[in-house]
Amino acid sequence: MSRIAVLGAANEEIILVDRDDFEALPLDGQSIFGKLTIGSNVDIDKAIFTVGGDGASAAVTLARSGHEVIYLGNLANDAAGEAVNSCFDQENIDNSYIEYLDGATACSVTLLDAKTTECTRLEFKGVTKKTNALDPADLGTIAPDWLYAGSLNGDMDKLLAFFEAAHALDAKVLFAPGPAEFKEHKKLVGILSEVDVFVLNKQEAASLVPGVVLTELLARLSNYCHIVLITDGVMGAIATNHTDAYRLGVYEQVHLRDTTGAGTAFAAGFLAAYADDEKFEPALRFASANAAKVTQNYGPITGILSNDHKLHPMPITKIDDLSKEEK
Repeated sequence: MSRIAVLGAANEEIILVDRDDFEALPLDGQSIFGKLTIGSNVDIDKAIFTVGGDGASAAVTLARSGHEVIYLGNLANDAAGEAVNSCFDQENIDNSYIEYLDGATACSVTLLDAKTTECTRLEFKGVTKKTNALDPADLGTIAPDWLYAGSLNGDMDKLLAFFEAAHALDAKVLFAPGPAEFKEHKKLVGILSEVDVFVLNKQEAASLVPGVVLTELLARLSNYCHIVLITDGVMGAIATNHTDAYRLGVYEQVHLRDTTGAGTAFAAGFLAAYADDEKFEPALRFASANAAKVTQNYGPITGILSNDHKLHPMPITKIDDLSKEEK
């Protein structure tokens, strides 16, 4: 199994689930949770307390597949930080490179409509915003085979420093950026030459390169990275490694409970299956399965698969010529 350093956020997750009080109502062309009035007491059907964040969720996926996982990120010495460390201990994730800073560990609260799975997330970034505390030189001691990089709150210079440090050690880089990185459009495109696997969704892809359909977005992004994976929610995904390209349907057509963390589950699921033998199509299948299982549970880590999970067939089609498909 591979030695994988994971860079990204870790936080406490609180998920509040209800079947009527979070019903969306239209207002000025947008939707709001219309039944939540100021000063009222709302009786919630279910509350889930767990751990999340793109770094923590990815680390759990990789650890459950048997990889040696080292987490790099910031926590505070508080109850939320203890919850994250308890999760890492349970999942056998190395937490010795965590930076403990003054302040509070990140936390998110999700208001989830059980009938539609529509949700609103309230996020407190806490000490995850203090990216200056993270040191790329730590990779020299860790000596990873791979670096899995999530969001660093738009700190593109720090991400580039980590990518260059990884490649100096002959480690490969998977990058699954967050919304803050896409706000730094030019810098994001500029660091893709240091990325081996790039994972993003269709909307994010369309913000970086011209195009409307998945094939043209994939073809254009493949000029920047060796491997590109683009997800498209219930429509599946598309991916290429410059040699082969595939369209993927969803792994299972089942009732969704919570889509939080599905993108991270796909990205980390791919690396979990790809890191050792670099077989492209089987890794795409495991990525799709991992994302599907996560959406069937509440929270971003409950449904994460282990490497001994038996996969069933799923819709996947090889694209013979991506350049022709683009036209």
